[in-house]
Amino acid sequence: MNPAWLDLPVRSAVPALQRALELRGAAVLAAPPGTGKTTLVPLELAGLMERGPSRRVLVAEPRRLAVRAAARRMAWLLGETVGERVGFTVRGERRVGPRTAVEVVTTGVLLQRLQRDQELAGVDVVVLDECHERHLDADTALAFLLDVRATLRPELRLVCASATSDTAAWSRLLGGDGPAPVVEAHGIQHPVEVVWSPPPRPVRPPQGLRTDPALLEHIAATVLRALRERDGDVLCFLPGAGEIAKVAGLLGGLRETVDVLQLHGRADRAVQDAALAPGPRRRVVLSTSVAESSLTVPGVRSVVDCGLAREPRTDHARGLAGLVTVRASLATGRQRAGRAGREAPGAVYRCWAEAEDALARALPTPEIMQADLTSFALQVACWGAPGARGLALPDTPPDGAMAAARTTLTALGAVDAEGRATGRGVRIARTGLQPRLGRALLDGAAQVGERQAAELVALLSEEPPRALGEDLAAVRRAVRTGRDPYAARWREEVRRLRRHPDAEDPPQRVSDAEAAGLIAGLAFPERIARARGPKPQPGSGSESGAGGTYLMASGTAAETGAGSALSGAEWIAVAVADRPSGSPSARVRLAAVTDEATARRCAATLLTDREEVRWAVPPGSRRGEVAARRVEAIGAVELAAEPLAAPDRTLLRAALLEGLAAEGVGELLTWSAEATGLRQRMAFLHRVLGDPWPAVDDRSLLDRAEHWLDPELSQARRRADLERIPTAAALARLLPWASGAAGRLDELAPERITVPTGSRIRVDYSADQPVLAVRLQELFGWQAAPRLADGRVPLTIHLLSPAGRPAAVTGDLASFWREGYRAVRAELRGRYPRHPWPEDPTAAEPTRRANPRR
Repeated sequence: MNPAWLDLPVRSAVPALQRALELRGAAVLAAPPGTGKTTLVPLELAGLMERGPSRRVLVAEPRRLAVRAAARRMAWLLGETVGERVGFTVRGERRVGPRTAVEVVTTGVLLQRLQRDQELAGVDVVVLDECHERHLDADTALAFLLDVRATLRPELRLVCASATSDTAAWSRLLGGDGPAPVVEAHGIQHPVEVVWSPPPRPVRPPQGLRTDPALLEHIAATVLRALRERDGDVLCFLPGAGEIAKVAGLLGGLRETVDVLQLHGRADRAVQDAALAPGPRRRVVLSTSVAESSLTVPGVRSVVDCGLAREPRTDHARGLAGLVTVRASLATGRQRAGRAGREAPGAVYRCWAEAEDALARALPTPEIMQADLTSFALQVACWGAPGARGLALPDTPPDGAMAAARTTLTALGAVDAEGRATGRGVRIARTGLQPRLGRALLDGAAQVGERQAAELVALLSEEPPRALGEDLAAVRRAVRTGRDPYAARWREEVRRLRRHPDAEDPPQRVSDAEAAGLIAGLAFPERIARARGPKPQPGSGSESGAGGTYLMASGTAAETGAGSALSGAEWIAVAVADRPSGSPSARVRLAAVTDEATARRCAATLLTDREEVRWAVPPGSRRGEVAARRVEAIGAVELAAEPLAAPDRTLLRAALLEGLAAEGVGELLTWSAEATGLRQRMAFLHRVLGDPWPAVDDRSLLDRAEHWLDPELSQARRRADLERIPTAAALARLLPWASGAAGRLDELAPERITVPTGSRIRVDYSADQPVLAVRLQELFGWQAAPRLADGRVPLTIHLLSPAGRPAAVTGDLASFWREGYRAVRAELRGRYPRHPWPEDPTAAEPTRRANPRR
């Protein structure tokens, strides 16, 4: 046994943890990275370090890289090799023996075991490590384990191990009837100096998976600065393998004196091993988030933090899901900084301005709140808890994401109408794949053979390097002969997947290209896409250098890259796509050429033959019209269309209402002077008196179309029929006849008003206040104008000259006669001498005529 275990800080917390498990059966262990919580605690719980009861312990880690590293470290502490008393299992690889007491697995493998054997027969203790990272599989496994403890195996012991001190929520979740015990282990944390190192010039924020090259150049320069200013190794955090490769290239000049190692899930195992062991000379370890807490990199004195992280995002409306680069949380920043002070005083170089921390999130967002939940929904359905009902989860899954997941699973035949898993759904879940890929593997094997199906699905389960191109069939040929780490992992996954389908060889040989199109189409039927515009000619895209534009069945536009071999195809099946920030179109990352027959077969559930009646504006015209067609389509992709002679009346009515909404009630209908006047009077009374006088703006008229446009609307078939509707008579249907108020329309808002000469002058209701425009001489002797709307609104009078031009405006006629008339008389009597201009207009006779000539 290696004596190094005696120095691990977590050793002092083990007795308290053992007592907590004896008393309550579940506990939370809070221990910072480097204390031994991942390696020593499972060995102690299994009784392998000192005398104690022997138990079988299952340790779940969120990453395959962490699984292998933890198993190797524990075996080293025991002085053994992996596969003896300590073993591990990851997808496609298992190293255990008859004496194995501690087995390290990924959370995905743990979920598969729980689905096959809910009791976890033979397991005494389960340790969920790094639960603070809030991975979806870990949250799901915890919910299942709590269910097992509550119903099947109350003696099963459960430990949630966290690298942070934020343990209250885990304690409540594990405790059930009361908080579970929290055991803390305090590591030796040396002081870490914070060095703020923002880029010298502004950099563009990340978009999708793209990181500004200027930021990567600055990060490489900061690594060189840390090497100059500090001793020891440098650990640099970057968001993904692509950025790691680029920064490694920028640091190429160091290779004669410094080892530059790339640590991520896709790295070669020899490189992973080298990063986790001390080296003979200084090292720069470029790592993803895997080194934040899951792994301990020895010798580190400086950390360079880019300030970015990768998180899943799902666009349910467009059917696109993937990773995006985001600003890392404050908690993540603290985790990264702590790696510099594990062995000695160190420093963290933060590649952003200190003021930016004010805008950062305190904690990373749990994966369940933003990921595609299709796999999760199938897991809980197979568990017997459709929709996760009754499960104790740290966070409730979003309703929208769960609804989208159920829709997908229903289309795959994986769940029934009640959301319960079908036999087919159980088979899909047991593949260990995302449900879409599980469906493609099972259904595709019968059509292209199990070997071709497994090879193509393995490519889709771990996206191949972008350098291999967009054409799935070509990528498959390249990977078959590859000798890189990705190709090795691909071959392991193919061997695993070939054990799942139970299918005979297809009746006839299927070409590589046909098989690629079929498998991609089965996995993602809503992403089957057809070229837009004229039918492309084979090879036209690559010869011209331009990308192709497609419409996917989901309704989202998609574009292939310039010079892509896919661009000349009429049909493609898109396997991987993302949508650049601000772009209306998706960008194709991986797809296969296919044809209409394959598209129909793969997307049978999306195939429709429907009547389509809608309002459309013909090219070159501004005037919309009803367009009625019978359309055969795969989702939004049209296959064939023909004119519809007798469209359904309900669809016609909906299309005409669509036209009214698009062009406006005021524009599409014909409004006579009578109809316009009535509408203005009704609007005035609604504004002043409210109910029962209805609103008659465009939106309100559209909402109540059935109350005033029928029966004409129900009988209309085209635009001309709408234009012929007598709008005045139709609008009168909205008057409040039932209450009797309609009979007071002319009293409350008269169309015309009789003035002293006997003339009946039309009232203008188009403005906020009603206006009576009349020649001044016709109002002689009138002391006051009438008030409208039960006396609530004064009539505004526009006094006109004999020539009909504006002379004065008043809302108080008596006041005008006293104070304003004299000035108007003085100005106009010389201009219009033949018209009467009495000194006292209140006593004069009103007139429409001029004085006779002398």
